[in-house]
Amino acid sequence: MSYSIQQQKDMLDIVSNALYAAVSEDEYTPTTPTDYCLNSKSGCFVTLKTNGLLRGCIGCFVSDKPLYKTLVQNARASLLEDPRFIGRRITLKELPEVDIDISVLTPLKPCDEPESIRLGVDGIYILSSFGNGCFLPQVATETGWSVEEFWGNCCAQKAGLSYDAWRGSGVELYTFEAVIVEGHYSK
Repeated sequence: MSYSIQQQKDMLDIVSNALYAAVSEDEYTPTTPTDYCLNSKSGCFVTLKTNGLLRGCIGCFVSDKPLYKTLVQNARASLLEDPRFIGRRITLKELPEVDIDISVLTPLKPCDEPESIRLGVDGIYILSSFGNGCFLPQVATETGWSVEEFWGNCCAQKAGLSYDAWRGSGVELYTFEAVIVEGHYSK
């Protein structure tokens, strides 16, 4: 799965417009695109950063909406609903400094051999009756973690589990891939 330069630009424009509307407390309904890829149903995450620091990241693994609508939903949620940034949300003045990462996801696949994941290629999702969590593929590259650290930190930081929970029973492990579209806010 890959996207043309025009498709990537269209995705970044949709997210930028959604961010502007969200911070301005307006609604944004993009025109229905004619592009098949933007109308396909796919999960995605929208990650927002300023000066290299995370400022919001929300997404979904599956969506019953076209990608362009899921982009709008997740852009708004990244800006307004990420609980890690309550009280320090991105402001209208900060929008020009925002870097945007869009991760369009492949479907989840059960992972029977967690030690064999491909760092920087595979994202991970951990599910248990006590919690769940995920790391996008680029997290492994950004942190320089080993496979063990990638799973362990996902358990401890995201799923609320013990560091070694991924090695035991009672958890379901999944992998996925993502096409990453990177850009800068533009309005």
